[in-house]
Amino acid sequence: MTDTAKPEGLAAYATVTAAYWAFMLTDGALRMLVLLHFHALGFSPVQLAYLFVLYEVMGVVTNLSAGWVAARFGLTFTLYAGLGLQIVALVALAQLDPAWSLTGSVIFVMIVQGLSGVAKDLAKMSAKSAVKVLAPEGAGTLFRWVAVLTGSKNAVKGLGFLLGAVLLAAWGFEASIWVMAVVLAVILGGVVIFMPAGLPQGRKTARFSHVFSKDRNINRLSLARMFLFGARDVWFVVGIPIYFYAVLSDGSEAGNRAAFFLIGSFMALWIILYGFVQGIAPRLLNGAASTTAQIVRKAVVWCAALTLIPLALAGAVWLELPYLTAIVIVGLLVFGFVFAVNSSVHSYLILAFTSGERVTMDVGFYYMSNAAGRLAGTVLSGLSYQVGGLPLCLFTAALMAGASTLAANRLRAG
Repeated sequence: MTDTAKPEGLAAYATVTAAYWAFMLTDGALRMLVLLHFHALGFSPVQLAYLFVLYEVMGVVTNLSAGWVAARFGLTFTLYAGLGLQIVALVALAQLDPAWSLTGSVIFVMIVQGLSGVAKDLAKMSAKSAVKVLAPEGAGTLFRWVAVLTGSKNAVKGLGFLLGAVLLAAWGFEASIWVMAVVLAVILGGVVIFMPAGLPQGRKTARFSHVFSKDRNINRLSLARMFLFGARDVWFVVGIPIYFYAVLSDGSEAGNRAAFFLIGSFMALWIILYGFVQGIAPRLLNGAASTTAQIVRKAVVWCAALTLIPLALAGAVWLELPYLTAIVIVGLLVFGFVFAVNSSVHSYLILAFTSGERVTMDVGFYYMSNAAGRLAGTVLSGLSYQVGGLPLCLFTAALMAGASTLAANRLRAG
């Protein structure tokens, strides 16, 4: 086959990508809305982490089963289900009553965030699996297609962070939630109407026990992925937003609004640049001319480089160096660049290691590990910040990146 995709395959790929973009825009906005809104209400770092714990727990559970569900009922079913559940989660969150107790509010938001976590990973697994099915054969084509999908969705999620901060400052919490729910409902309707043929249908012979891979590379890559995303979220989820809020806000209402906007802008910029680098990673690594074995070796080198960045930043914050905020911002942007290359390589390798028959189940298992890493990172973000501030968050990130390097070093290909 050539590197040229069939028109129906391109149409299906474009529709899936557009649906995934819409979902990730609301996902990023919702995360920023919840984080900043409840921090302004006085929630501690650990309580803020609790709000996202069930989101990540359900990601683990969903990814473990989503691959089987897609194999059994088809990829379009899981994609529609993901979008629909996100709408339900948004509508439910809009029912939050300020008169409820702190404990009641935390429990309610945790449950709603858990539903959103199910939705996110149904949509993610569907979109990533579709790339394996729809991408034409050709040198470096699979790497390029998955890089475009993952890079663009992270850029859109970054815009979602900014959108969430802007909506919170302009319209408040409840109105912002309703706007997102209505827009996503309209998009879901359009996707259902215009989705072309091209995605595989379910097969009744798929069994849940098939989810667990016997391929050592799949399992080792999944372990590396778990620690990689833990290394990011241990500072990203709670630590950095709260650190910047303490630096930027003067405690007044106007100061809080300005801090919301600046924090949202930084988080958006970080994610957008991360997505951009993911998209160009095949060119950075000369993916078209590299074998899978060569890309495996590059994965180890880039992950080892990632380990050094949070370690250096932890030392800078602990020593309270001059121009510390600028150092932290630049350091985290460099972290984002190296992290994006690692993430893009992993996203390629999981599709390179799996087969067309097992793609939904192997991708689901792999993203279960991704969610487990995010869960660990989320919990450790709140705990480490509360115990040791930003230095401990960053040091923990370095330890997790080191563990990811060790797991990647055990991959074998070619």
